[in-house]
Amino acid sequence: MKKKWPFWAMLGFSILIFLTLVKAILLPFVLGIMVAYFLDPLAYRLEKYGLSRQTATLVITTIFFSIITISLIILVPILYQQLESLLTALPKLINDKKLIPQVNHWLEGLDPNITAKITEGLQNTSITILGFVGDFIKGVMQSGFALINLLSLIFIAPVVAFYFLRDWDVMVARVYTLLPRKHLTVIKQQLSLVDKTLSGFIRGQTQVCLLLGIFYTISLSMMGLEGGALIGFLTGIATFIPYVGMIAGSAIGLIVAWFQFQSWEGVLTVAAIFIAGQVLEGNFVAPKLVGDKVGLHPVWIIFGMLAGGTLFGFLGVVIAVPATAIFGVLIKFLTAQYMKSQYYKN
Repeated sequence: MKKKWPFWAMLGFSILIFLTLVKAILLPFVLGIMVAYFLDPLAYRLEKYGLSRQTATLVITTIFFSIITISLIILVPILYQQLESLLTALPKLINDKKLIPQVNHWLEGLDPNITAKITEGLQNTSITILGFVGDFIKGVMQSGFALINLLSLIFIAPVVAFYFLRDWDVMVARVYTLLPRKHLTVIKQQLSLVDKTLSGFIRGQTQVCLLLGIFYTISLSMMGLEGGALIGFLTGIATFIPYVGMIAGSAIGLIVAWFQFQSWEGVLTVAAIFIAGQVLEGNFVAPKLVGDKVGLHPVWIIFGMLAGGTLFGFLGVVIAVPATAIFGVLIKFLTAQYMKSQYYKN
């Protein structure tokens, strides 16, 4: 073992360096692989009905990307209109609340030194927030949504998804042939746990996001909240990050409601919608679709996404869940090995 660890350390370090060097072009390939992994059970089912793997792959990828394309064609104009309407209405809503005169009135009653400190603190906070937003937008533009990368997502990701989905079983078998024979059984067991964790969380949480996005979008739109469809849709997507999506979406929705409605009735209605969504998710949707055996703690997922975003930008956020699942399984395995070792017993 002492002679082998430098080889594995060097191999892992080389892979990390390689991924760092090519991270700018990895996004369409990562998304294509994730789509193939997501759709693999469907291909397996179609094979059971007598279709060849290639035919099943062609049918599934065509339907999947057609649905994605049609959804984008329908949703993007609606969401853009919602955003434009919200940004146009916000200044009037703020003015109707007479918020600025109220703040000025409150500041007039304070000590001038305290007022100066508050003003300075607000300015510093604003600069920090704007800097963070600017860095985030810059990172997104560099790592995922620049024009060239966007075109690569459109044209390369479907091709990658098709070939990976078609050859999934062959590639998995090939990987197994490369694993060290001595530890093959243990590695297979750990990979099986990773697959169980990923399939349970990604497929289940994606369905949760879809259902909650539909619920929030319809509910907030029906009650007349300004930008309700946009807020509901984004809240549904952000629900993929446990708790964070719901908290952020409800905060934005309540702020808009407070500015928009003249009475507390509208604000309370928006609050009731988000509470109902959380109850629906926690008691019915998530237990049914995700279950309680996934093994990914919400704090671990949040940490993984923040760490991935810091290290690799938007690409890091995309691969955060698979990475946290792998690390989670490895940590459990290493902890179990440690508790069996003499280091723990002595």
